[in-house]
Amino acid sequence: MLTTIATVLAGLIGAGIIVIGVRAFWAPQAAVGFGIPGTPTEDRSFQAWLTVKAVRDIASGLFVFILLAGATPELLGWFMLAAAGIPAGDALIVWRSNGPKAIVFGVHGATAVVMLAVSVLLLVA
Repeated sequence: MLTTIATVLAGLIGAGIIVIGVRAFWAPQAAVGFGIPGTPTEDRSFQAWLTVKAVRDIASGLFVFILLAGATPELLGWFMLAAAGIPAGDALIVWRSNGPKAIVFGVHGATAVVMLAVSVLLLVA
């Protein structure tokens, strides 16, 4: 049962990051929600970098679905554990940039914690 719950949560995380990536790919200005104050989202050069991030977000979400389709729960668990470093790093970046604490902890930090919990459930269940 715990493996099923963790697997569904992993799928939701994968779908969520794909949605975030697609949104940022088509509208780089959406990156304002990332939490770094003063982000120059209207600058065309900066938008190109935001699009690079968007493509990586989409690929990260697709990795989850590839592992859901063809791997063991344990391998998915190891991937989710490693991938939890992404939102943890994002939280540190926003915190270091004096971004809103609500985004540091409520968005990026919470995502990292959920991903860690999912990975633990997949690895021990």
